[in-house]
Amino acid sequence: MEAPVEPRARRLFGGSARALGDLATSPFRADRDRIVGSPFFARLGGVTQVVSPGGSGLLVHNRLTHSLKVAQVARAIAERLVADDWQRDLVEKLGGCDPDVVEAAALAHDLGHPPFGHLGERVLDRLARHRLGLADGFEGNAQSYRIVTSTEIRGAATTGLDLTAAVRAAMLKYPWTRLDHPDPHPRLMDPPPRGASPPPDDPDSGSAKFGAYRTELDDLRQARAPFAGRIADWQQTVEASVMDTADDIAYAIHDVEDFYRVGVLQQGAVAAELMAWQREGGHLRAITDAALTTSARRPGAAIERLRRHLHRKDDWVADDDAFAAAVEHVREELVDGLLAVPFDGSIEAEQYVARFSARWTTRFVDAITVVEQPSLRSGHVLLAPPQWHEVQVLKFVHHRFVLARPDLALHQRGQARLLGTLVEALLEWLLDPEEESRLPRRLHDLVELAEAELHPRTPDRIGKARGRAIVDFVAQLTDGQAVAMLDSLSGRSGALWTDAFVL
Repeated sequence: MEAPVEPRARRLFGGSARALGDLATSPFRADRDRIVGSPFFARLGGVTQVVSPGGSGLLVHNRLTHSLKVAQVARAIAERLVADDWQRDLVEKLGGCDPDVVEAAALAHDLGHPPFGHLGERVLDRLARHRLGLADGFEGNAQSYRIVTSTEIRGAATTGLDLTAAVRAAMLKYPWTRLDHPDPHPRLMDPPPRGASPPPDDPDSGSAKFGAYRTELDDLRQARAPFAGRIADWQQTVEASVMDTADDIAYAIHDVEDFYRVGVLQQGAVAAELMAWQREGGHLRAITDAALTTSARRPGAAIERLRRHLHRKDDWVADDDAFAAAVEHVREELVDGLLAVPFDGSIEAEQYVARFSARWTTRFVDAITVVEQPSLRSGHVLLAPPQWHEVQVLKFVHHRFVLARPDLALHQRGQARLLGTLVEALLEWLLDPEEESRLPRRLHDLVELAEAELHPRTPDRIGKARGRAIVDFVAQLTDGQAVAMLDSLSGRSGALWTDAFVL
């Protein structure tokens, strides 16, 4: 008689049985291999992290290199937790933390990111809800979950990658749907968990961030079942919390590293902002929010706004002394360290960047703790307060001196227009009755999949299925494929065979 399948190792199809192509005997290690072997994983090399890979080459991270670094950091955190007797006991009480599970989830967490990164995510969500009539819209995390449970094909008889419950649960940074699961919905909590609040410009649309569409709700429930009674329905598993924290750490470090390499991050501008706040912090704290807004270009004002924002959003951890110490530490390491000499591509410069990255990564990984009763806005796994503040300051530098640049905004507005035009062109093609037999086969398959998922069979079912299929189709393109496909659809391309058709 076979031993019962351990709940965390249970798959959607067929218990925990090994499938054709699985080389590892561990079900969690097999999951990791299934993810890495997926074409959705390979495409991440052509998807924007901050700047499109086509415009930056190897100088900056893409979604693939980012995912690899998140997996590296996440595994290091998990191994430290299970090596510590006290932490290990608490982690087991909360549902467990397997390094293979954490690594697999980290590798899979960005599979659903569309062309052009977070910008593409916002554009597709708006189009999905307002143009295609999909209440769930689009969300990158939910799309990642949809890929591993539905749209990726593994073998002739299964949809999705048939991952274990533990790995699927570890992918759920936001273990709720947009509008109605669990009940009561996390967006109604006071304060709501991080990501659960509705967007300010559309308060009736549900949570801004969520982990699964309604079509994958049964999969989400099965993934979370082994953790019932151990953690709250809306709370991340420990493994998801490790992955989420590792994602934050990787972002904070390599975004700064990237834009130092390309010469965008300049010592003078960063020094002026941080040092002005250090000199005039007392005065800046005394002025009103309105006055601070009108002084937007004044050095020091932006980081003072960050300090106030942290108190408003995260008063459970925000601390003025820790914030001041973080500003000073970032100034020492970044302004007086990394940015002091422009990157010139030399071996010495590469070594300096590597040491900077290694020093910060070790500092953050060593500062991880597990708490049994975290804040509503935190997971069970979190950074110690000094390092938490340092991550916020590093992310501020990136937002202030990279994301706010007009030249990047110009580039992104063009990308947003491109995605909108591409969705319209595909919808027009899909609605043309004379062209049904000549649709891209993947788009045709995605329509059939979406039609089978939608219940009840209402009159608008076909329209919604087409809308979801278009969103799934566009979301799986690389940046280059999206550009090439629109060029072809608009008649601008003379090339008949391009990678736009390798779908």
